[in-house]
Amino acid sequence: MSSTLQAFGLRPSFHPSGLDRAQALAGGITSGYSSNILKGQPVLYSSGVIVPVTTTGAWSGAFSGVSWTDTTGRFRVSNYWPANTSFITGSCVAYFYNDQNIVYEIQADGSMAQTTVGQGFNFTNLTSGSTTTGLSQCTLGASSYVGSSAAGQMRVVDLSPAPGNAWGDSYTIVRVVNSASQFFGSVNSL
Repeated sequence: MSSTLQAFGLRPSFHPSGLDRAQALAGGITSGYSSNILKGQPVLYSSGVIVPVTTTGAWSGAFSGVSWTDTTGRFRVSNYWPANTSFITGSCVAYFYNDQNIVYEIQADGSMAQTTVGQGFNFTNLTSGSTTTGLSQCTLGASSYVGSSAAGQMRVVDLSPAPGNAWGDSYTIVRVVNSASQFFGSVNSL
């Protein structure tokens, strides 16, 4: 059973084509950016770079990692962006999943029933996570139900087939799609 909240953010599950590749965005984060960006955290474009989503509304995809050369000349690779990190101009490459057709897995912050398939929900705990593991702890807000006529940030499409995960568990792990894509408009129904 999914009886323990062990959130992992957004995790790509599959893409209908079989390819779920992260995009590499050169110069994708501003040098000295003041917030952590954690693996699995929802992100969006802002002035040509990616930033973490901090409220309800549109998002582009899930952060996957970053590489850069620090100001001492050392090349770095990390699954999260450490806040206030500076780098040599032109050396940063941010990786994130941003195809609106990717199906993600995410843990809900409460119980989900099979009747939630096709329904819209929003994120909760958007900035929560661990700088030790670099993983986001954002969740699907089980009580953030917006219905089938409103998009919400994501739409539930299935139950994750993870062992011990079932509808009605205390912290159900579900599969979702982006229903508030920053560039492709909202999906209002399945």
